[in-house]
Amino acid sequence: FARLREQRAAMSEVFAFAGLGVNVNVDGQADVGRAQVVSGNYYRALGVQPSIGRTITDSDDNAASTPVAVISDRFWTRRFNRDMAVLGKQIKLNNVAFTVVGVTPPEFTGTGQVGTSPDISVPLAMEPALNTDRSRMRGAGQWWLRIMGRLQPGVTREQARASLESVFQQSVLEHRAARVQPQGQPPLPTLEPRDYPRLTVDSGSQGEMDVRRRFAPQLYLLLGVVALVLLIACANVANLMLARSSSRQKEIAVRLAMGAGRWRLIRLLMTESLLLSLAGGVLGVIFASWIKDVFLTVGNWGGEGMSAVNPQLDLRVLGFTIGLSLLTGLLFGIAPALRSTRVDLNPSLKETGRSSSGPSRSLLSKSLVVAQVAMSLLLLIGAGLLLRTLHNLQTVPVGFNSNNLLLFSVDPNLLGYKDTALANLYHQMFDRIEAVPGVSHVTFSRNALLSGSLSGRDIYLPPSASAADGSARDIGEQRIHHVRENFFEAMEIPLVLGRTPTPQDDERAPKVVVVNQAFARLISGGDQVIGQRFGFRADKPTEVEIVGVVKDAKYGYLREQAPATVYVPWQQELRGMGGVTFEVRTSADPTTFVPAIRQAVREVDPNLPMAGVRTQVQLANESLRTERVFARLLSLFGLLAMLLAAIGLYGVTAYAVSQRTKEIGIRMALGAQRYDVLKLVLSQGLMLTIIGVVIGTGGAIWLTRLMKTMLFGISATDPVTFIAIALLLAIVAMLASYVPARRATKVDPLVALRYE
Repeated sequence: FARLREQRAAMSEVFAFAGLGVNVNVDGQADVGRAQVVSGNYYRALGVQPSIGRTITDSDDNAASTPVAVISDRFWTRRFNRDMAVLGKQIKLNNVAFTVVGVTPPEFTGTGQVGTSPDISVPLAMEPALNTDRSRMRGAGQWWLRIMGRLQPGVTREQARASLESVFQQSVLEHRAARVQPQGQPPLPTLEPRDYPRLTVDSGSQGEMDVRRRFAPQLYLLLGVVALVLLIACANVANLMLARSSSRQKEIAVRLAMGAGRWRLIRLLMTESLLLSLAGGVLGVIFASWIKDVFLTVGNWGGEGMSAVNPQLDLRVLGFTIGLSLLTGLLFGIAPALRSTRVDLNPSLKETGRSSSGPSRSLLSKSLVVAQVAMSLLLLIGAGLLLRTLHNLQTVPVGFNSNNLLLFSVDPNLLGYKDTALANLYHQMFDRIEAVPGVSHVTFSRNALLSGSLSGRDIYLPPSASAADGSARDIGEQRIHHVRENFFEAMEIPLVLGRTPTPQDDERAPKVVVVNQAFARLISGGDQVIGQRFGFRADKPTEVEIVGVVKDAKYGYLREQAPATVYVPWQQELRGMGGVTFEVRTSADPTTFVPAIRQAVREVDPNLPMAGVRTQVQLANESLRTERVFARLLSLFGLLAMLLAAIGLYGVTAYAVSQRTKEIGIRMALGAQRYDVLKLVLSQGLMLTIIGVVIGTGGAIWLTRLMKTMLFGISATDPVTFIAIALLLAIVAMLASYVPARRATKVDPLVALRYE
């Protein structure tokens, strides 16, 4: 970083930052917070001005300076109630005192992922004092430093890469040459020029672009869904305009007869259409200004991540809405305008009654209804597939009992607990929590199940008899889970063979593990694995013995099959444990036990905060947030589309009935029964629906393939969903057509014929 920062030809500023978890103590109240260490030019390079106080500067970024901190607006609000006296106040991070010197503005969310903005920023030079968790990382003392820079005016990304790469390679080679190898290890081989590390310069590879890439497919899908609903609404308006143009046929003919030009009349009709669409756009903006906050809150998009985006109705959104309103007004107003001005003057001026050849029979009007039904079917099938996916995920067997299970995390490493002190702390916490009335089991593990947090290591098996070189067999990286000895009993994961860990399986005892059935199948095809050995290093392929096999349980995600998992007794790798998640099984609703459990933890260490307090069911539900949001939205838009399609079908059918009053009267005068008239009208509405369903089904079969990655336990062309949605639309269409059909059966032949 220091070497790159010296290069001024390509970059005007090069700055660095690194995130880390900290124990935050404010006025004696401990909590877990997100912090970051930043270079002295971090805020200057980003152009961020504080809302109060000042930011970190180059003079703060050295070990001899007084430790200072800049806090986020959110942290200022949450912990200090926006008190202006926060400047100069001392807070403790991992038991190190820092003085608050500034607060960042609310709109600044940091350079990490959106919504993960750090609560506190401190100078990079303070990292050694804060990062007490290095021993758990692969290679003591290693940690990730992220580097960003601002290009000089006129410099391209490729020019910057070429300018910085030689410096980067030289720095890496110097570090490689100075690296001291452990005793007995061969020296590092000399690198050939073709093997030199390459520098990748990418604009937006960190920060916001990561979130954009993550949510882009779903948001594009949502954009398409909204567009379909808009098209359905516009089709309704177009049908309305067609009906109005038919009723205004004599008016248009009179205007033309009096000398009005056709294009002038088209402009008149288009003006009406544009005013209608603009009025809808204005109402839409007013409605959106209210609904957007409800949408973010109820939808719960990615938790803090999406709420931190805080979308505003700015000029870009308003411009887009106005432009879209004008476009829809033009596109769906032009056809009715052209149709209504294409009239034969003589018949139109002579016409005194209603015509039986109105727009309800026109190909365009019926095509619009068919298109509405087809698009509604697309949305409803998509919603049906997502709803069934959500149901499948909520009911999929996870391999353990997730009911009445409370989870919370602690990280004593942040307070300096290590080795024996750490083990004693966990023993005391276990005893205190187990003594809480109503608690039946207490255990802990490195990661919570279904949390998305995973650990893995390469697994090496002893060399096979056929191996000529006698080398260990590498079966790749497999899941590793550090657990307390009663983990399987507390989580109700059944034991299949052998035994589970015991308190005697500590660092002094021979290394043992319990594996799941998937791991047993991986290494022996499901044969007897008790007593088999493997290792985590190629030079020690027989270091660990398998003493038990348990049933498969999902580890990180609901969507994945239970992976091959190795359960390691926590005391055998105590130095790598650090923070853990406690799993507490209770006799009733777990949330009611939170105060008592908090008190039990405070009795052990009042400075040790509990983080991520939630039930196992809540954790699993949070992992389904995206699926739940899109299932709700697609269902909402699908039902709205179906309602619009039903309204459109009702309108076309009702207008057709009104235009065919004479025909219906003649039919009834000639002996047609009310049932015959009812069947006639319903069959026409149903025929349009069937055509729309057929077209929509073909489109759905093609489009739902794009949703494959979002589905679980169901095919993108699931016949049950397709048939159920088609029947639902048919029923709705029958109901929409029934009202005008019933009205048609009440036509009095004498009145109808006299009226005509």
